[in-house]
Amino acid sequence: MCKQVIPTIVETFSKRQKRIDGEVADVFQYETVPSPLRVQVVYIWEDAYGVTSPTYSAINDVFTMIYRVLLREYGVFDLGEQGDSPFEIVGHFFLKTENTAKVLDIIEFSFQAIDNYVRENPGQFLKREISPDEAIAELNARFREHGVGYQYESGQLIRVDSEFVHSEVMKPALKILSDPMYKGANAEFLTAHQHYREGRYKACITECLKSFESCLKVICKARDWDYPKRATAKHLIEIVLKGGLIPTFMASHFTGLRSTLESGVPALRNNLSAHGQGDEIAGVPEYIASYTLHLTALTIRLLGTANNALTPV
Repeated sequence: MCKQVIPTIVETFSKRQKRIDGEVADVFQYETVPSPLRVQVVYIWEDAYGVTSPTYSAINDVFTMIYRVLLREYGVFDLGEQGDSPFEIVGHFFLKTENTAKVLDIIEFSFQAIDNYVRENPGQFLKREISPDEAIAELNARFREHGVGYQYESGQLIRVDSEFVHSEVMKPALKILSDPMYKGANAEFLTAHQHYREGRYKACITECLKSFESCLKVICKARDWDYPKRATAKHLIEIVLKGGLIPTFMASHFTGLRSTLESGVPALRNNLSAHGQGDEIAGVPEYIASYTLHLTALTIRLLGTANNALTPV
C-alpha cells in the first residue's frame, strides 16, 4: 500500500476562507448529497478498491453485486447503462441521479463492501492507497465537511442530528452494542436507525423499545437474574435495579433515572405506536422519534457501562 505525500483530506486555503466568511454550515441537512461530495466518494472508492480496470475481477465482483441489488430493489432492468464495467455503470448513476435516497443506498452498499469484503480479502484488490478504516474515516469527514447529516457506523449509514450528541451518546451506545452478547439488541437498534433515516417514525419507536428490552434481558441473563418470559420494560428495570446494576450508594441520585426509564422510552412507544389508532392514522413527529432514539442510546450506554463496571459473574 502506497504512502501518500499529501494527506487525503487537506486543509486548503479555500476551506479556511469559507469558515472566515461564515459559509460553513453549522447544522446538518439531509435532502441532498452535493456533487462535490459524490465525486469525493468516487475518489475514496478508487483508493480503497485499488485498480479499477474493466477486466479486473475482484472490483467487478463487488460492483456487479451492487448493480444487481440496485436493479432488483428498484424494480428496473438497467441504470441507464453508461460505462464499460459495473464500476463505471454504478459510478455514473451515482454521480447523476437526483434521488438522494438512492445515492445513500450506493454509499452504504459500497462501504459495506469495503468494510467487510475488502478488509477480509486485501490481496484481491491491487494497488490500494488507503485501508478500509481510512476510507470510512474519510467518508465520515467528508459528510461533516459538506454539512450532510450521515455517518457510516456499525455497518450502515446512521443519521446524525447533532455532532456532539452523536459522539457523546450514539457512538458509545453503538460500541457497547457491538459486543456479541448484545447481537439482538444491536440489530434492533440499527433497524430503529434505519426506520428513522427513512422517515418511518412509529416503526423507529417500536424498534427502540425492542432494543432497550433486549439489552435488559441480556444483562439479566448474563447475571443469572430470573425474569418472566414476557417481562415488560418496567419489570426488567426493577430487576436490574434490585440486582445492583446501579450502585446502592448512588440510589438517591437515580430516583429521577428510574422515572425516566419507566416513563420515557416505554411510555412513548406505548402511547404513540403500540396500540390501536382508532379511526384516524396517528402520526409520530420526527422530533419525537429523534428524542426516543437518543434517549434509548443514552439509556443503553448507561446500562452497558454499569454492567461492565459491576463485579464479573
